Amino acid sequence: MNSKRLLPTFILIILIGLGLGFTTEKLVKTKVSDGITVDLPVSLQPMTPGDVAQRFPSVRAPLGAYTSEDRQVDFTVNISATQWYPSDHEMSQKFFKSGIYNLYDKVEMIQEGIHEIHKKKYIYFEFLSRTNGDRRELGNSDPILKYTYIQYLLEPGRTLVFTFSCPRDRKDDWQETTREVMKTIKVK
Repeated sequence: MNSKRLLPTFILIILIGLGLGFTTEKLVKTKVSDGITVDLPVSLQPMTPGDVAQRFPSVRAPLGAYTSEDRQVDFTVNISATQWYPSDHEMSQKFFKSGIYNLYDKVEMIQEGIHEIHKKKYIYFEFLSRTNGDRRELGNSDPILKYTYIQYLLEPGRTLVFTFSCPRDRKDDWQETTREVMKTIKVK
């Protein structure tokens, strides 16, 4: 065969193969609670009551909590204890950002801002974090490195918090899917 004819075919096959390697995981519409839906990856399942109790030792359980089979990748929906007026986006964004920087030992912000999804304004932060381990405790000396994407929806009387997190070394596997998930949130 003519090698000049094979080259375009070969390049096309490689491009198709590369494109298939970068597709996001299949998303399924999921009802989190009354009036809240999101399209989640099929690999995320509702957390068991034991998972919720262990990960969220609080009087207020999340509205929804989902995790991967290996318990490394999480998506949660919570109601924040802070209440803002829906018009306070810029001020509350600064407050939430400060809270993020105070929660971790090191934060590397990937992107942040305010965007509109389904006619509602969300404050969002996408970042890498590091929480240092305690060298005085046996087995707790390694830092915890995470990739996190958080969105806040200010509503009268409540602030909804949508959080996705996974180990930092899995960021490249999940970043595109996470961004797609966050665009599918619907709150009535």
